Amino acid sequence: MGAAVAQVWSVFKLRIGLAIMLCALGGLAVTPGPGLEAWKIVVLALAVLMSAASAGAFNQYVERDLDARMARTRNRPFVTGVFKAGPLWLGIILGTLALAVAVAAWTFNAAVALHVFLGAFTYGVVYTIWLKNRTWLNIVLGGLAGSFAVLAGASAVNPELSAAPIVLAVVLFLWTPPHFWSLATALHKEYAAARVPMLPVVVGDALAAKVILAHTVVLVLLSLVPAVLGMGWIYLAGAAIGGGYFVLKSVRLVIDPGPKAAMTNFFASLVQLGLLLFAAIADRAILG
Repeated sequence: MGAAVAQVWSVFKLRIGLAIMLCALGGLAVTPGPGLEAWKIVVLALAVLMSAASAGAFNQYVERDLDARMARTRNRPFVTGVFKAGPLWLGIILGTLALAVAVAAWTFNAAVALHVFLGAFTYGVVYTIWLKNRTWLNIVLGGLAGSFAVLAGASAVNPELSAAPIVLAVVLFLWTPPHFWSLATALHKEYAAARVPMLPVVVGDALAAKVILAHTVVLVLLSLVPAVLGMGWIYLAGAAIGGGYFVLKSVRLVIDPGPKAAMTNFFASLVQLGLLLFAAIADRAILG
């Protein structure tokens, strides 16, 4: 039973899905307006999680040949044969997305449904099929998946988007590249061997580290702006502490652009995002 759960968790990329879900709740938290009923918050979270899960499974379905060539991914279910790629799985994936979009439309409005769909489409089609094997811009545009989750959460409160959630969506857009480029630096040899044009493979680790630092500084500064747009001290503290930590580790990556520092920076990006989003949610829950 435990092994089956682990395989499902893996194929739907539920760790990433939970992070995307948290982005939606962060978008909800920073949007001015009346609070949603608890059941609607749960429905929003589940719709975004289902959308992200469908995109994650589609990514693994499409990339099973590529995953077989990389040590990090060669044990994924579609590679090992635990799950058989075919019409059944495509039906499950598309059905999950369709249900997520339909629930979002029925419970909220067309804007929420559109953003839920676009998040999955961006990751599953734009990033996975169109860009990943063609250009180093793959993860830059693929980062819009998290941005659409923020906008989905915001649209659940008010389809006419205000400044704070738009800023947070841009922060998520800027966050994804340094997050993934740090991982790509740590796994440079694997991505190079698989011929995936991630930025460190294309320009080298040293220059990639400088680009990562530049992205990090801009996104951290931008993440402080919602504090001027109505968020309170809890949000500001989370954004400042997490952002400062991420910048510090990015500076150290520039000094030593090797695998160890890169992986440390990868985890620092998760700390920064987690503190930012949890602080936004806590700020709304406690300070109103």
